[in-house]
Order: sequence, then structure tokens, then C-alpha cells
Amino acid sequence: MLLAPMLGLLSIGVLVNPAVLNQGNCIASGVILGPIPDSLEVTMKDGYTFTLNKQQLTHAGTIITVGGSIPGVGRDGILIALMAALTESTLRQLANTGTYPESGEYPNDGNGSDHDSLGLFQMRPQSGWGTVAELMDTSYQARAFYGGPDGPNYPSPRGLLDIPGWQQMDKGEAAQAVEVSAYPDRYQNYEPVARTILDTLTLRSGGNGSGVPGDTNIPETSRLVFPLPTGSYVHTSSFGPRIDPITGEARLHAGTDWAAPDGTPIFALADGLVTYAGMVDGYSGQITIEHTIGGEKVATKYIHMWAHGIHVTAGDRVTAGQHIGDVGSSGHSTGPHLHFQVHPGGANAPAVDAEPWLAQRGIEGIDAPVGGGPGCST
Repeated sequence: MLLAPMLGLLSIGVLVNPAVLNQGNCIASGVILGPIPDSLEVTMKDGYTFTLNKQQLTHAGTIITVGGSIPGVGRDGILIALMAALTESTLRQLANTGTYPESGEYPNDGNGSDHDSLGLFQMRPQSGWGTVAELMDTSYQARAFYGGPDGPNYPSPRGLLDIPGWQQMDKGEAAQAVEVSAYPDRYQNYEPVARTILDTLTLRSGGNGSGVPGDTNIPETSRLVFPLPTGSYVHTSSFGPRIDPITGEARLHAGTDWAAPDGTPIFALADGLVTYAGMVDGYSGQITIEHTIGGEKVATKYIHMWAHGIHVTAGDRVTAGQHIGDVGSSGHSTGPHLHFQVHPGGANAPAVDAEPWLAQRGIEGIDAPVGGGPGCST
């Protein structure tokens, strides 16, 4: 039953062929660093409150900027990196003059004494993370933490992008998978702090903060990106008349379904403005984004996420390939999948068959390898 619908898709098979789609590896996060405040009061999961100074927040900005430039990291990856740096050093660039006297000659925020660890992420030269000079560079430490094929420490020690399935892991567990700490349970305590930092320091509305629901000033998108990671999905239902699998009635299926594991990241098709993000009628998760594609107003809808799997809000400006939600099975659904709709003319216009519409416009990664970032492959 799963294979049958694909027989009719040979003409656009490139759309759903994991061998030719790179999006999971070739998507920049769309996270943009905004102004850095002089201080920020934050509260940990256990209720402890403290204040971060401008220097600590500047280091957080470095982690955000580096992560935002590496395809495949996304907002979640940056959050994990912030959790790790908060836990290891409270976002301080630490020397270790007891083991490496020369480390004190580099710009630092104090002296640490944990074995031979250095810097924001307390990385150890003896474990292969880098030289003293390299690890006393905050940008190098951030790149090493994120890792990936173009990371400075590839293939070992492993950075976040080198951890299989990190996107589906608990964020504290993902941080521990990179840091390999003797105290693996510490990272979760800093997740609320990391979220506060990320929300405070980044622009969620395309750089000017002016986006509001219904805003028609949406620039032409520069990219189109398939909404699910390569190899994560199976096509299960096309647009058009069908027998409803729940009611048994004949009705129009107004979108295209791709089954994927619960929690699989969902990406924005194109640059645009989120006009709806929430639970329709209280039980079916939906995100609606308005775009300008080929000079035309187009809306896309992403349906069936759980409430906790919706990562944007109405008014947010998003970029093509940005992680906006996670696959779920809320509402009128028989299992985890993305129900995807395309509405030329806007969200209130009729939906069209997404498969030929996408094939006619081309999806990033089909005709040639995507350039311009680490993690991309042919």
C-alpha cells in the first residue's frame, strides 16, 4: 500500500528520492544574531536565578553566529551548544595555567583547573580537540563543538553533527554525547537558561522585528527546500479524491502526505512569514506560512504536529530550510506524518497538487550539489 502511490510519481521521482536530496545536511539555520544586552537575568530548571554579563553574552553570540552559519545545526543545535557551554564554563573563556601556563597569555575570563580543559566548552588538547592556541579561540571551540565533515576536529572527537540521531535525542543527552562528561545529568538544568539567551539575542522576525500576521510585505524567496530531511520519509498519500482512512467516506485529500518518525524535523519550504501556528480547533497542529515565489503570493501549510512540536509563532519571519516544527500525529491522523499543502494566491485560496507544483519549480539539491556550507554532499 505504501509503494503503490509512488508508481505514479516516476515523472517527479527526484522529489522523493533520498539519493538526490541533500536538505538534511545543507540547510543553514536562519538564526540571526541581534543586539547583545549589557546583562541578562536567567533562571535554571531548579529555580536558581543569576545574571549573565555582557562578556558572557558576547560569547553566547559567538556560539549563535557560528551555529547559524553551519547547515544542519539549526536552532535546536545552537540551543544544545549553549547548554553545554553554560554547564562547562558558565559561558566563560577559561585558561588553565596550571597545566598550560601559556594559555594565560591569550584573552580569557579567568583560570580553570579541570584536568587539561580549556575554554567555553572545556575541551582537552590531550583528547584531540585542538592545540592550546586553537582552543583559546572561542570561534574555534564553537566550530569544534558543532563538528560535521568540515569541523576542525573531524572525524574525532565527535561534534554534535557527528552524533547519529542527535535531533531526536533529549537536548541534555545530546550535549553529553559531545562532552562525554562524568556528570551527564547537569546539562538539562541549563536548558531554560539557554532558551532565554537564544530568544533574547536572536531576531525571530527576519531582522527587523516588524512582521505581524497578515503582513503582505514578504520579499521574494531565494530558495525552495524540501520540507523533510533526506531519507526520513515515505510518500503515503497524494492530493485528490480518496477514501478517508478514518471515516471510510469519499472526500478530497487537499494535500500530500509523507510518513516519517514522530519528532522528525519539518523545514520551511521557502522564506516567508508565519501567519498561523497552533492547534486548529484545539487538537490538530498546524503552521501556515505566506511566501512570495516567482512573483506570486503562495501559502504553505504543515499539519498534524503535536503542540510541543510547533517551534514558531504567528508573526515570525522564517527562512527556507528553517526548522519550524516536528512531525506528529495530532488531529485527523492515523500515524506520524507531515500533511503538506500549497495554496497559490494565499492561505484562503484553494490548495493545488503539491507534487507537480514542486517539480515544476525545482527543489534545492536536485540538479546539482548545494554549495556554500559545511555538511553538503553531492
